[in-house]
Amino acid sequence: MKRLCCALLLLPTGSAWALCSSVATAPASFGSVNSTLVRTTSQAASTTNSGLQCTGSLLSVLTSTDHVYATITSTTSGLVGPTGDIISYTLYATNSSSYPITRGVAFDFARNSILDLLGLLGSSTPKTVPLYMRTIIGSNVAAGVYTETLNVAWSWDYCSGIGVGAICLGRDIGSGSQTLVVTLTVTNDCQITTPNISFASAPVVAGFGTVSQSVTLSCTKGSAYTVGLNDGENVSGGRRRMKSAAGNYLAYDIFKSASTVRWGSLTTARRSSSDADVNPGNGTGTGSQLFNYNAKVYTDQATPPAASYLDNVILDVQF
Repeated sequence: MKRLCCALLLLPTGSAWALCSSVATAPASFGSVNSTLVRTTSQAASTTNSGLQCTGSLLSVLTSTDHVYATITSTTSGLVGPTGDIISYTLYATNSSSYPITRGVAFDFARNSILDLLGLLGSSTPKTVPLYMRTIIGSNVAAGVYTETLNVAWSWDYCSGIGVGAICLGRDIGSGSQTLVVTLTVTNDCQITTPNISFASAPVVAGFGTVSQSVTLSCTKGSAYTVGLNDGENVSGGRRRMKSAAGNYLAYDIFKSASTVRWGSLTTARRSSSDADVNPGNGTGTGSQLFNYNAKVYTDQATPPAASYLDNVILDVQF
């Protein structure tokens, strides 16, 4: 009598099958950043899903014949804004600068233990491949929403299961392309230099001289804005006043350029960027615009008691 026998093939623990697929991406956003920080400080962004998902656990060891390629291309060279300005940035395979990705060149995520770093090896649940970005310092751009659409082409070929004797039981081979949208919103900003006003000292109000100085602003490229000065902390009768510790006052004011027109905070009392005394017009992002002013102590007031007098005036910029 013949006996029929069958062989049972046992897979070592941890050698589960894995299947990868091309899936829709999750967008990446740098958020909202003012123009000064965009120009001077590298900004970071990422997506949790760059278009590749693997179900089950990849093998704990990938050989030189295993590959997981990503080739990233775009019709633009960076994030493009409403005026055509471009913000350049670099793509990375991990959350560090160790593995930059060159556009148009296939990058192999199977090398340098990157899949281990991303946590895809040994995972028992489906995982997607993230992607990281950092802006390049130096972009002097206008305010607005900046966008780029990347095409991420994935191609993979790896041993998806190992049997007894380290025999490859099958390979997972596939490819697919997905689009990935990257955005950054640039907001208006100004770098402001406001020197203190010092009238020095005098025995009577008529002895105080005129202080002629400038406020310096460097504002976002292309921005039209106005500059206002509030009335200070002790305004009375339409005049700014300095106050002593004893509660006495010394009236003064700040006038536009060399005129007698009071510089204020509302409507026409403000100064527009086109009214700058140096480099009038919209902001340039890097160049300075100067607004001259004269500060004078009113001489038609009684001389208050000798003391130190102080006031604080707030300068504001409106876009």
